[in-house]
Amino acid sequence: MSSCKVPMNMVFLLSLFTTSLMAMTASAGNFFQDFDITFGDGRAKILNGGQLLTLNLDKASGSGFKSKNEYLFGRIDMQIKLVSGNSAGTVTAYYLSSEGPTHDEIDFEFLGNSTGEPYTLHTNVFSQGKGNREQQFQLWFDPTKTFHTYSIVWNSQRIIFLVDNIPIRVFNNLESAGVPFPKNQPMRIYSSLWNADDWATRGGLVKTDWTQAPFTASYRNFKANACTASSPSSCASSTSTNSLTEQSAWKTQGLDAAGRNRLRWVQQKFMVYNYCSDLKRFPQGLPAECKRSRF
Repeated sequence: MSSCKVPMNMVFLLSLFTTSLMAMTASAGNFFQDFDITFGDGRAKILNGGQLLTLNLDKASGSGFKSKNEYLFGRIDMQIKLVSGNSAGTVTAYYLSSEGPTHDEIDFEFLGNSTGEPYTLHTNVFSQGKGNREQQFQLWFDPTKTFHTYSIVWNSQRIIFLVDNIPIRVFNNLESAGVPFPKNQPMRIYSSLWNADDWATRGGLVKTDWTQAPFTASYRNFKANACTASSPSSCASSTSTNSLTEQSAWKTQGLDAAGRNRLRWVQQKFMVYNYCSDLKRFPQGLPAECKRSRF
């Protein structure tokens, strides 16, 4: 096989292009490359050459993992198959978070239930250490039968929570109204499977049935179209091209009319708790973001 010599200036350009691309996106789909096991003493397993990750929970311990990269804005997708059967008392958490007492956080938490009863999908947004922005949903499918895609779009204007690419929640940047918004702290992806039977199912009334252990949640097809913390300037730049590619569409992503209709459908039919409707919880008045447009 003949060989050819690539000019040095071409080598430099190829290297520059590759470095820039890696700053914008994380490797897709290989858990060995993209994640570290954080706890579990062997209960977390990376399988199939890095294409599948499983978390297990038994009476002794749960398990978890986190991303090697920190991200500052982007779109994060993960396919998850939740604990099947009697999952009461268990919580599968999947979220973005920074560190420290004034941390930012964007949460999916799946609260298990007794056999045949629906999971509760719990969402929350923390900014500068303040959360208390819970919205909860019961999904329109059984999340234990097969894998479903759970996504977070995070840009400077808004945060969008999506399930199978259907928006279920939008948290807008309302700094102009005095509402803190996550925008300065890079966040890692975390996930864990753990026992929370003191609160997770019916307020702690239903306890974990350890005869069903080990409980297992499975993950695949991780994808991050996102800016890593090593290149924050690329996140701040505006899109100058005429057409948005998949890798950069998240930078300005919002909801069009169809997206707003889907969001309305989910919130009307499947939302079971909204902090913005909990007048008893906020006797001094609802938080400022509750008085503004959801879209």
